[in-house]
Amino acid sequence: MRLFSNEAADQFVADGWWTGETWSDRFRRNVTAYADRTAIVDALNKREFMGQDPLRLTWQQLDAAVDRTASVLFANGVREGDRVGIQIPNSVELVVTYLAVNRLGAILSPYPMPYRRHEIKQLAEIAGVSSLVTTAGFNGRDLRADITGVADEIGGASVFVWHSDPADATVPLDLAAVLGDGDLDPAYVEHVAGIERHPNDCFLIIFTSGTTGTPKGVPRASGDSMVAAFSLAESPNLTFEDTIINPMPMVNAGSIAGIFLPWLVTGCTLVQHQPFSLEVFAQQIEQEQVAYSVVAPTTLNDMVNGDLFSRYDLSSLRTLGSGSAPINGWVIEKLEKEHGVEVINFFGATEGMQMTADRDTVPDPALRGRSIPLPGSPRFQWRTRLSRETRIKLVDLETGELITEPGVPGELRVKSPNLFSGYLHQVENPFDDEGYYCSGDVFELSTEQPDILVHVDRKKDLIIRGGVNISAAEIESLLTSHPKVAEVAAVGRKDERLGERTCVFVVPRNLEDPPELTELVDHLNSLGVAKFKLPEFLEITPVLPRNPSGKVLKRELRGRINETASAI
Repeated sequence: MRLFSNEAADQFVADGWWTGETWSDRFRRNVTAYADRTAIVDALNKREFMGQDPLRLTWQQLDAAVDRTASVLFANGVREGDRVGIQIPNSVELVVTYLAVNRLGAILSPYPMPYRRHEIKQLAEIAGVSSLVTTAGFNGRDLRADITGVADEIGGASVFVWHSDPADATVPLDLAAVLGDGDLDPAYVEHVAGIERHPNDCFLIIFTSGTTGTPKGVPRASGDSMVAAFSLAESPNLTFEDTIINPMPMVNAGSIAGIFLPWLVTGCTLVQHQPFSLEVFAQQIEQEQVAYSVVAPTTLNDMVNGDLFSRYDLSSLRTLGSGSAPINGWVIEKLEKEHGVEVINFFGATEGMQMTADRDTVPDPALRGRSIPLPGSPRFQWRTRLSRETRIKLVDLETGELITEPGVPGELRVKSPNLFSGYLHQVENPFDDEGYYCSGDVFELSTEQPDILVHVDRKKDLIIRGGVNISAAEIESLLTSHPKVAEVAAVGRKDERLGERTCVFVVPRNLEDPPELTELVDHLNSLGVAKFKLPEFLEITPVLPRNPSGKVLKRELRGRINETASAI
């Protein structure tokens, strides 16, 4: 399945963005160049969540495992262009499956581990999968029932199961056989050799987070995703000698684009981690001498709030990437000044938008936590070509007119060679008449530094009180500096007179000593926050609802608080 028009693909090649290389080519390059170097390492606690001993494979061993897995898929009907649904936790098996599907010229479509039959069926139907791959168990849950049920409901898709005996028409993927010796089926070898690969071929279908309505399929080609991967490897200066760790579900854009694909680009060592545990994470960094990772802002907070750096030797850690929410400036400052760990703020989207703020472009930690240097500005010493040549514009939320004045919020629109070609089945046109991607994110040019973009909020997350916009992200960022607040989400509570009033959902650091609303208001007053932005309602909660990508489900919070308001 080719994604871009021939004209667009030719232009990417002419401009030097596409080299003609595909992900299959890149993997084989690593196998040749780094055959005996360690390619991938399992989580220390794999037996706890998957019932299997941790593995450690070289590039040569990984290549052999990919071939043998692909040959089983091939023998059971998987062919070039097929869509393959995958639900496997972060593990060597997940990576082997990804690469095996890719080797056959098929398209992988991964699912988060929390998803059950309903969600898997929904995504499988959107992508049009003909095969499903899973593992027998995860954290004591048998995954086979949901997967086989979905297979029956969507028309008899083939089901492959790691670590399972043959049963009920499923095909077992045996680890011993995959890691063993033996000749490959000549028909499989001939098939793989005959595949004509192109950087415009779709290799992946992932999905928007689904915080509003039905998820949309996002197809990615080797070409556009490789542009992103090179940039995301260059930002933290990764090389083949580095070791990186993946603590996020390797099914979303942040982990696939931020960890998996840079691993393939550089040929470095990948350490898997699942499910997230700060203690195990620190142990792995220490034992494997990890240099880089991408984590949620809450993980950054947890790393500096305790004694983690004194209990573990984390001196190998050079850089941490983060994003998806504002990062506290004091957290960045502490990591960099006390521990020598640079923090890069990544701002992106499943659709491929990618912007970065690093120590070179935004030295001020407080500003870096919620701001992005204006892509393309000659004022900055950019680390990547993508940052130098990406183009953006801000447009008025109501009129669509171009915004050039500082301090005026507008929707961010982006033109870049790492953007996707459009949603699967063309369910929606995400581009404007000039070919800019309409992000739905609200930014403004800084009044102090016009070459800095300050994140205001998502369009749908703005709270409109009496006709005045309030940035939920700004309030959240300020409240996380309160000593009693671990996490916070701000939403609009319906109001007959003003339209909306601000309600904050707070996860306290200590559930037995939660903050009062007056304490939070006093804290914001001490920071000089305008009165109209102050929260008027407070809800204490043990956790914030999140989707599998880690984004807070504000739709659920709005529903919760507005149902309460209606009842009153």
